[in-house]
Amino acid sequence: MAEFQELIEVIKERSYRRGKFKLASGAESEFYFNLKPTMMAPKGAYLSAEALLVRIRGESVDYIGGLEMGAVPVIACVAALSHQDGKPVNTFFVRKKAKDHGTQDLVEGLALGESLSAKRVMIVDDVATSGGSIIKAAEAARATGAIVETALVIVDREEGATEALAVAGIRLLSALKKSDFL
Repeated sequence: MAEFQELIEVIKERSYRRGKFKLASGAESEFYFNLKPTMMAPKGAYLSAEALLVRIRGESVDYIGGLEMGAVPVIACVAALSHQDGKPVNTFFVRKKAKDHGTQDLVEGLALGESLSAKRVMIVDDVATSGGSIIKAAEAARATGAIVETALVIVDREEGATEALAVAGIRLLSALKKSDFL
């Protein structure tokens, strides 16, 4: 995609590898996207957040959030960039497992009295393969009363997440697709 060509170049340099890899889904692949090096670099963080904001602005959502660790770096950047733009996007994240101390919340980042109940929530992740992480985050958000109908990723590996998420009632959007890198 020409509009995100600079982000594609940063991902190719920092986060895209070819070889033999086992994915979180358990599948094996000849290419791998580890977007943490992109999301943790100043330019990559900015470009990733900007690309997601373009997609978020086209949707009607009250909050965005996702599963730790894939979503946390980029949603923090989206929050900061959206504030700078004067159109703040509220964020939260879902723990893989509730802490055994403190509030023991599974959903984090909300202030006292703040709730996802009856809010339109978009689940965000860095990469989608099977959609498993997105479904886990969506289930946690839905358990608090959130309305989850969309998800957004930086890169869709185009390996079944769209179809799996559709079964869960979630439409998948992406800034980029695997085919942008081949």
